[in-house]
Amino acid sequence: MGEFIVRLSSLTLQNIKNVKKGTIFMPMANEKLLNVGGAEILGIYGQNGSGKTAVVDGLYFLQQIMIGETIDQSISDYIGVDDDAAHMNAEFKIFGKEKIYEVGYNIELKKIDGDVVIEREFLNCAINQDGKRTNKNIFMDYIRCESESIFKPQKRLDELIGKDKERRTDLIVARKMAEKSNCSFIFGESSREIFCQKVEDKFRNYLFEFSFKDLFVIRNTHSGMIAANFFLPMAFRIENNKIGAKGDFAIPLTEPVVLDVETKEILDVIIKQINTVLYTIIPGMMIDVKDYGKQALDSGEEGWKVELMSVREGENPIPIRMESEGIIKIISILNVLIQAFGNPSICLVIDELDAGIFEYMLGELLDIFQKSAKGQLIFTSHNLRALEMLDKSSIMFSTVNPENRYIHMKRVKENNNLRSMYIRSITLGGQDEAIYEETDSLKIARAFRKAGRSLSDE
Repeated sequence: MGEFIVRLSSLTLQNIKNVKKGTIFMPMANEKLLNVGGAEILGIYGQNGSGKTAVVDGLYFLQQIMIGETIDQSISDYIGVDDDAAHMNAEFKIFGKEKIYEVGYNIELKKIDGDVVIEREFLNCAINQDGKRTNKNIFMDYIRCESESIFKPQKRLDELIGKDKERRTDLIVARKMAEKSNCSFIFGESSREIFCQKVEDKFRNYLFEFSFKDLFVIRNTHSGMIAANFFLPMAFRIENNKIGAKGDFAIPLTEPVVLDVETKEILDVIIKQINTVLYTIIPGMMIDVKDYGKQALDSGEEGWKVELMSVREGENPIPIRMESEGIIKIISILNVLIQAFGNPSICLVIDELDAGIFEYMLGELLDIFQKSAKGQLIFTSHNLRALEMLDKSSIMFSTVNPENRYIHMKRVKENNNLRSMYIRSITLGGQDEAIYEETDSLKIARAFRKAGRSLSDE
């Protein structure tokens, strides 16, 4: 990506799960600074079923679309039951040495004959350079139903094509291929190769690279594999002279695994990076890759049989599966936490960050990240420790109003305890939106007694 750094500024969801409309803002979204600044953390809090996970899922699907993948049809289940369309809008800032691109990517998804397709997508962009900021105008607008037009505005299309008639044909073919593959026209592979030939279109390629290399979305399915004690999925990113890779490295917990030489090299690098920090978080603990020796793969190629072991000072190594769920959770996200700590373009999104992690440790990790890290961290949580550790701009709350799902707490003074204010607002209100749908403890107790009696009568 060179010298450009991409940061997410905000995300707006419409008709995604139980969110009719809601927008989250990163802490520096409205800053006018021309430099990146430090770390940005955003924690999303609220009662069960109030739209926290919708943010994580929305970013997951947005990432798939922005790297040119075919639309995951499971998104159909996320579009509101009473709706046939959903919208997402992500705002980004792309920082360079001499200019900043302020780019918005807006996408409309629609159910047509049982499939979800991209009905419309557009990019708008403003450029901030030499103390002047251009208006934010639509740079490229694709509308599926307007088949006679490749994309709008016509001025941009003419600039891209110029006198090259073959390029016009290539764009028409790229549009048809995107529709046939059910992927983004703006970020699809065929069209992306054409668009990036124009120097002023480079910001589109920066967004693709950010989505492909720097955006990590860890959903509940990640933690589910750990809870089931089947796999240890390690989210990772490696980029050095020998190896460049990103993804989820899933190691079986129930038995040793046979890896090819290249995969084992990646595992060794991941473990080495994790161990640099792990022993400070879990005092005295390291991970070791136990090597059982060479073993042939099913393909006949030479492989290595290995197993992850937990090593503590003065104790015999034990299989990593014998460690607690919380420790395994920390190990599973530690590599990407390290990446986000040192790389200002990394955006790490984690659903239920607190699951299995000791409350005090969670607070310490967030405090360290806020003070010293460079990248972005978005997380959902039920543990309120973060409210005592993070700035008020780093916390948003989900509401009971599906038309306005996410808010910042109002009337928070510098010396206020945000945790106490949140609990008080749950019981007494006082915010622009209700943040808790009240429950009646007497009715709950009565319902339990009634259910208990029905069991004894059977």
